[in-house]
Amino acid sequence: MAYPIYMTIGNIPKNLHRKPSQMAQILLGYIPTSKLDGLGNKAARRRAVANLFHACMSEVLHPIIVPGESGVALMSGDGVWRRCHPIFACFIGDYPEQTLVTCTYNGRCPKCIVAPEQLGQLQTFPPRLQTLAMDTFVLADEESHVFNAACRNAGLKPIYHPFWESLPFTNIFSSITPDVLHQLLQGVMKRLLGWLVSIFGPTEIDARCRAIPPNHSIKLYAKGITTLSRVSGHEHKKMCCFLLGLIVDLPIPGGRDSTRLVRSVRALLDFLYLAQYQCHTSDTLDRMHDALSVFHNNRAIFIDLKVRDHFNIPKFHSLTHYVSSIRLFGTTDNYNTEQTERLHIDFAKEAYRATNRKDIYSQMTTWLQRREKIQLHTRFIDWRQREDLEPPPTGRIPEPPRVPTQTIKMALNPTKSETFDALACNYGAVDFQDELADFLARLNNPGASAYTIRRQGEDTLIPFRKVPVFHIIKFTKGGPSGEISDSAHAQPGKGNIPA
Repeated sequence: MAYPIYMTIGNIPKNLHRKPSQMAQILLGYIPTSKLDGLGNKAARRRAVANLFHACMSEVLHPIIVPGESGVALMSGDGVWRRCHPIFACFIGDYPEQTLVTCTYNGRCPKCIVAPEQLGQLQTFPPRLQTLAMDTFVLADEESHVFNAACRNAGLKPIYHPFWESLPFTNIFSSITPDVLHQLLQGVMKRLLGWLVSIFGPTEIDARCRAIPPNHSIKLYAKGITTLSRVSGHEHKKMCCFLLGLIVDLPIPGGRDSTRLVRSVRALLDFLYLAQYQCHTSDTLDRMHDALSVFHNNRAIFIDLKVRDHFNIPKFHSLTHYVSSIRLFGTTDNYNTEQTERLHIDFAKEAYRATNRKDIYSQMTTWLQRREKIQLHTRFIDWRQREDLEPPPTGRIPEPPRVPTQTIKMALNPTKSETFDALACNYGAVDFQDELADFLARLNNPGASAYTIRRQGEDTLIPFRKVPVFHIIKFTKGGPSGEISDSAHAQPGKGNIPA
């Protein structure tokens, strides 16, 4: 297990942020994952783990304290030196990590002061103030009972000097950003699906899923959705495409009117899709607030149907902060944890596989450093091999432009294997077997004429009936960097829907 810490710069364009190959995020280090099982008292163990996290983060972020206050000369991408002030701008993480960073208790909001029994209300609460928190944590060096009492009164965990205490120009409570993956997809939508299954029953929901006609933009669940385990955020996103269609005309047990239920589901879906917009205006933000208001006006149907007793859920309360966070930090795709979850593959899983399972952290960091040096050297070689864009000297005949070569990049394993008949029916490759025979004949007789190739292709025996099928082929530019320039996607055709 590894707890990696990533860092990026806020002014990098989003089209680079979303591509791990562009190295827009860097790995700062690994936080220890020890549970400190040697401590017998559970409360003391949890406090020690939290203090260990903040101590490690303080060590990692210590180098930006002085440059953040006085500034440091840095050269930007255009070659101009500027005085920059690197500061801690925002924190991206799920709800347990947010409470750990802000030193707030579980079941509370890390951004505002709201009582646990008021989390389900649609209203604005006073924000948490950094100055009051700093005044509380100053007492960490005093007697323990005085410090614990002050933290208890402030609603904060008694952490010994949080890492953000010494960071300049930082408001940790405002720096907490929304998280579409864990708050909306794995939080709100997961609970909503559970409520609908409790209302209509798993049999009816799965029957509706099996009745969905094939569609290129909808993922089909032939066995239903109620039997799935460990559903990912991507699968929840696919389920939201047809969720409203599953219940729009289903009668509610007991003969109740389903209008409020449909409005609640639609409002949450509207909020989900509006929150994922890559560009926002005042109108779209107002629509997000209106969708949330519609849900709160009709959510009592879940209490009437006895699937919920209250809505004092932190992830539902977090929806009230989306509009203000978008106005402050931009669209949610800038700080979605889907990106950091993807980075775990490159910086944690692949690095771990390269070790011998002994002293893994030192081996992982060494392997990552060497890989980064190879990538930097590869980019340098690619830069030197690029075409010189300067105009040629006077009197020199310019050379014709060189057409960059492209190579094909394919996955290691095919998507599936298909017979020749299936290729003709599903993919439209009617002449694939004949073309394959001609290719083999041309490969064996490179200098033969077209007529000879055609005659030998007719006599070529192909000793197999299935071939591997790849649904995605990527084309990379010439050179060691392997930069992807284009890609081709293929999808099997959908057969006629039976009446």
